[in-house]
Amino acid sequence: MQYNELVSQATSFVSKMLRKRFGKGPESVHIVLSDRCILIHLRNFLSPVEEFLLSQEEEQAFRYTRELIMKSMLPELKVFLNEHLDLEVTDMYYDWGLHNSSGVIAGLFGSSWMETEDYQGKNEIHNQVMKVTAEVQKTPAFIDSWWVHPRLLIIFRKGITILLEKELIDLGYENILKSTKRKLEKRLLEQHVDLEEILQKKLVDLYADWNFERDQSMVVYVFEE
Repeated sequence: MQYNELVSQATSFVSKMLRKRFGKGPESVHIVLSDRCILIHLRNFLSPVEEFLLSQEEEQAFRYTRELIMKSMLPELKVFLNEHLDLEVTDMYYDWGLHNSSGVIAGLFGSSWMETEDYQGKNEIHNQVMKVTAEVQKTPAFIDSWWVHPRLLIIFRKGITILLEKELIDLGYENILKSTKRKLEKRLLEQHVDLEEILQKKLVDLYADWNFERDQSMVVYVFEE
């Protein structure tokens, strides 16, 4: 299947699925493919019910509702990508930016462990991200990063979950743990990782998610064009 056709089918499926689940689709769906992952960037995505929850300062209710819907939606999306588009998606990640109602959904391929290309500032970025990770959890057993687009940089980490977090997950507090980690770690990444200076690019958005079962995490940086 040609790249453009593949992206078009994926965009159409994602847009219809989100409208079906949330009652309203995003303003735009931008999909980028690399040999390691598929990244879906959603802009201006907020349903009327979610807008009401946020207007009542019910952020936790918003995040809980969206978490439930996404957990029911991602398996269907994964099956579509694997079976209809022949993409070997092994696990998926997602996050949202409430300040601009945008978000990302990312699917890693089975080839994600292949060696990635170096780019200017890669080692420095890895060192700074590892320091931040060690403050919140522990130093990653593995870290890598790659560009999927001139505007989109992915940081992938493995082996970062501490024993306390594993106990909280076993007790059923995964959603609370993930919500807390998102706020804390994203704030520290913004404050202590100098990507704008290293890459000479203007940062627009930052997204982060974890797969606790696999003990993996993905961070997505979005830059200005």
